[in-house]
Amino acid sequence: MDLKKGRLNTGYFFLGLFAIFIGLYPLRFIGLPYEQSLLGSKSETLLNSSIYLAAFYTHIFLGGLALITGFSQFYKRLRIKRLALHRILGKIYIGAVLLSGFAGLGIAFFATGGIIPALGFGGLAILWLYTTSNAYTSIKKIDIDAHQRWMIRSYALCFAAVTLRLYLPLFTGLMHMEFIPAYKIIAWLCWVPNILIAEIFIVRRLS
Repeated sequence: MDLKKGRLNTGYFFLGLFAIFIGLYPLRFIGLPYEQSLLGSKSETLLNSSIYLAAFYTHIFLGGLALITGFSQFYKRLRIKRLALHRILGKIYIGAVLLSGFAGLGIAFFATGGIIPALGFGGLAILWLYTTSNAYTSIKKIDIDAHQRWMIRSYALCFAAVTLRLYLPLFTGLMHMEFIPAYKIIAWLCWVPNILIAEIFIVRRLS
């Protein structure tokens, strides 16, 4: 039992480490020219669109905030001893997801690589908004079990920001794939396994 708990704590530690690192990752692009940032592959038309740029930066910065604040929601000690802080961080997470999710849905239509990654990232955005909305409505109804299940699903989708950045060097570096074919796969691979793992976790631990 202690070994199982130790493995779980180790897993949470690395999840938290990735969440903080990737959550803060967009900050490194502040002030950089577009060609040196995440916008390097975008067309001149998009780079001249203030609406697209606003949506893009809303998505990455508030997505990073959601990644960091969302992880804190799974600390049982925080929920028990600092319930007020847990609720504040939860509200920040939900607000960040709503803004980042809608912005992500908008920019998904212009995803690099065409319709396949556009559908992948669009589906991710819709499910992220859906699961987070259900997490919020269930806690408003004081349905703690449902709230926990929906939060696990929501954060599994949020964690796609991490898995995407893990898969990219794996596909383009170690597997020597061209960026566009790799990106078409990763647009789905970064979140579909996450939500499946979340469902397995829910069945095993919360059912």
